[in-house]
Amino acid sequence: MTKELRRLSILMLMMFLALLASTTWIQGIQSADLADYPQNKRALYDSYEVQRGSIIASGSAIASSVPSSDVFSWQRVYVDPDMWAPVTGVIPVVGQATGIEQAMNDELSGTASSQFLSRIEQILTGQPPRGSNVVLSLDADVQRAAYEALGDLQGAVIAIEPDTGRVLAMVTSPSYDTNLLVSHDTAQVETDYAALLADPANPLYNRAIAGDLNPPGSTFKIVVVAAALASGQYTPESQIPNPAIWQLPQSSNTIRNSSGGTCGPGETVSIADALRLSCNIPMAQLAVQLGDEAIRQQAEKFGFNLSFSIPLDSTASSYPRGLDAPQTALTGFGQGQVTATPLQMAMVSAGIANGGIVMNPRMVDQVIGPDLSVQQTFESTVFGEALSPELNEEMVAMMVANVENGAASNARIEGVDVAGKTGTAENGPDKPYTLWFTGFAPADDPEVAVAVVVENGGGMGQSGYGDLIASPIAKKVMEAVLNK
Repeated sequence: MTKELRRLSILMLMMFLALLASTTWIQGIQSADLADYPQNKRALYDSYEVQRGSIIASGSAIASSVPSSDVFSWQRVYVDPDMWAPVTGVIPVVGQATGIEQAMNDELSGTASSQFLSRIEQILTGQPPRGSNVVLSLDADVQRAAYEALGDLQGAVIAIEPDTGRVLAMVTSPSYDTNLLVSHDTAQVETDYAALLADPANPLYNRAIAGDLNPPGSTFKIVVVAAALASGQYTPESQIPNPAIWQLPQSSNTIRNSSGGTCGPGETVSIADALRLSCNIPMAQLAVQLGDEAIRQQAEKFGFNLSFSIPLDSTASSYPRGLDAPQTALTGFGQGQVTATPLQMAMVSAGIANGGIVMNPRMVDQVIGPDLSVQQTFESTVFGEALSPELNEEMVAMMVANVENGAASNARIEGVDVAGKTGTAENGPDKPYTLWFTGFAPADDPEVAVAVVVENGGGMGQSGYGDLIASPIAKKVMEAVLNK
């Protein structure tokens, strides 16, 4: 073999290896990214060639595919789209897929590993490819009650079954019409999608699990009191100094209770009464005494600083490390650097409702094949123990007192013991409050835990309070569960 021929052979071999490597890289490693690339129209058209499975709640399809006579083959259709948007999400012609459409895309499109045998059967029998149906844990009646109770207020509601972690309702407002983004008029979809992105109210946010997180306000006092009980140094009757104004340690700034006065008439106040009356100063002092490390550890037992896949991915609620004394004092009443999602605050209530055991939240029960066979079942799993049973009983009693004769009285349900806590969080000078409620019912045999957040002061600026606006919303959601 001549030198020239040898060189040519080596060059051709190198070119072949380069081609093999690039093909392997594209097909084996980059295939998923290329399939998800928004401008990949071929992948988009291919996805519409398959009859996508339905998303089902309470036995009815809330998202399904119907035949289309155009290049897309199938048209995605959403029922009550504004109500279900944070749940179903959308698989749009323009933009990224969201919600269950994105999280369960493999199952809905029929490409999940659990559907391998089904795909083989379709090929052998000549059946057209079909995706599987995703059965949600959400209850349509509870979802509607939450949606109607929240109304035009900006915020979110989430309800959880305490002993399983199953999500029963997830509503966010403002919402949007998911059907607009699956129209086969791509030019109109681009216009509508751009308008949603530009909307300052951020209707594409799922405020129940993500978005711009809010300070939890006085609902976080539940976590602080839980940390105090878990330390072994405090009981519900432990006394804390009760001034009308208190200077933050290492600072010239002062704080007051929302009443402007003391927390009751005495020189000291019990932890139970401070929680029931939702006083800031005693909780700030208690937080400093406990220290930020103890509070953070307790918060993390409820799920703070972690993202949960339900299977929608939540934004982690935050209790930062290394807070100084004045910042720790502010977290005592849910201000400063602590932030939370409604999902997280519902998990706090659900954990207490479940005897101190926090369950991992989930919103899918089953995957059902086109032949109605059960391809996958999702089981409830334990996240961890937040409180011992004995201490948890004390927390339940204090939260019931909050509703019976405390700051959360608008959550009362006749004939039912309700446990709860309100919050009215400040967002800076002259800015509207964020209003909260979290709780569960019935207190002696809990069926539902709920969290409500209302942003922008509920349209009332700084005159709106958690018990005035958030508590009645939560009451209607809890009643919807209890009346079933």
